[in-house]
Amino acid sequence: MWIYAGTMAQLPLDELTAVIARIQGLLPTEEKVTTAIRLLARAAKESVPGTIGAGVSLIDGRGRRTSSGYTDTIVSQADTVQYEYGEGPCLTAWASERPALVTDLNVEQRWPRWRNGIAGLPVLAVVSAPLLAGKVSLGALKLYAAAPDTYDHGSAALLQLFAAPAATLISHIQANEAPHRMTAELQASLYTRDLVNRATGVVMERMGLRQEDAVRFLIRQAPEEKTSLQQVSERVVAGTPASGT
Repeated sequence: MWIYAGTMAQLPLDELTAVIARIQGLLPTEEKVTTAIRLLARAAKESVPGTIGAGVSLIDGRGRRTSSGYTDTIVSQADTVQYEYGEGPCLTAWASERPALVTDLNVEQRWPRWRNGIAGLPVLAVVSAPLLAGKVSLGALKLYAAAPDTYDHGSAALLQLFAAPAATLISHIQANEAPHRMTAELQASLYTRDLVNRATGVVMERMGLRQEDAVRFLIRQAPEEKTSLQQVSERVVAGTPASGT
């Protein structure tokens, strides 16, 4: 059985099913989200002839929009301009929760700042599909092409087939990793606090300083030694004096 989508080459449904099954089969506890995205992006790129790059836009751990699992640097370059100006086909697909199709950037009127920003890049066609998990839009999957009319509505429909299982997988991975990430960050924070407290006590004893003055001393040492407060404290606790002690 085959899919026919205008300018898009024929793609066996069995092959598409196999790719999706491989992505869905990744266990959240064993595979990172970037691994799944990379598999998906590579398969999506190979499924549409003329595509020069594929990737996914997501929110990273610091709440910033970022490109993940992209197959070629052109994706990161074109995406970065979207994030900088807050406009572009991928951000539109993400926000509207509907596919965004650009058949020819030469005649496209939307996103003027983004279009001007990528004028030097070999990008003339784009198709992007949102990553929807339930009622939540997690990001967008996109394909870039160097020739106009590479993509049509059939391409957008195919991309949605890739996007659906990817969104489900990403949502599960994020849900499973979030508690572990929070626990790790909390443990690191508690470790640093305890370490600084112990280093403060050592400095107070060695230099006869009050607690607040000992803390200020440690804080000053970090930039002077071009290191972190944690590393300064580790050396003090280990018995290696910080500069000036």
